[in-house]
Amino acid sequence: MTAQMATTNPTDDDVIARLAGKGEQAVQRIAELPGGTRALRAFNDLKNRVDELSRKVRGIDALEQRVARLEKDVAALKRAQKPASPQKAPARKAGP
Repeated sequence: MTAQMATTNPTDDDVIARLAGKGEQAVQRIAELPGGTRALRAFNDLKNRVDELSRKVRGIDALEQRVARLEKDVAALKRAQKPASPQKAPARKAGP
């Protein structure tokens, strides 16, 4: 990695700062509108719910791997427990 690649261009920082400032201004304007505060609160709640859902979905991959591993173990146990051939119990003679 060269030194030129590691440093950022000052104009890039200016653009990002300007965008951040515009975003803050937009949020302030929305908050000033009638019902704007309630809308912002709803957006924040939605963001939190999406974040929570994404954490849960990421956990599903690990669960699927565990289930697949357990299914293989159960299949191996079933194969190991199969009897060679089923044997019949000897027939009893009827008594007097």
